[in-house]
Amino acid sequence: MLQYWTWEEFSLVAKKLYLADPMKACVVLKYRHSDGSLCIKVTDDLVCLMYRTDQVQDVKKTEKFHSQLMRLMVAKESLSVALELD
Repeated sequence: MLQYWTWEEFSLVAKKLYLADPMKACVVLKYRHSDGSLCIKVTDDLVCLMYRTDQVQDVKKTEKFHSQLMRLMVAKESLSVALELD
């Protein structure tokens, strides 16, 4: 499991991982209220990427990233949508 400490690096690698094989990619969000931390994991069963934060601005970035991935998942042409999101 690869844990990233910067949001920019994580989001770039996670998007590439998803676009490499969208049918195998899995995205998991986990929030712990006790310590106020949010963890996002992106995996394709071979590679597991993880980012953990307790900062409010990072939580907002995570929410935006997750909505971008959801748009990629429902789009008919994922490559053209991915180019629009960049």
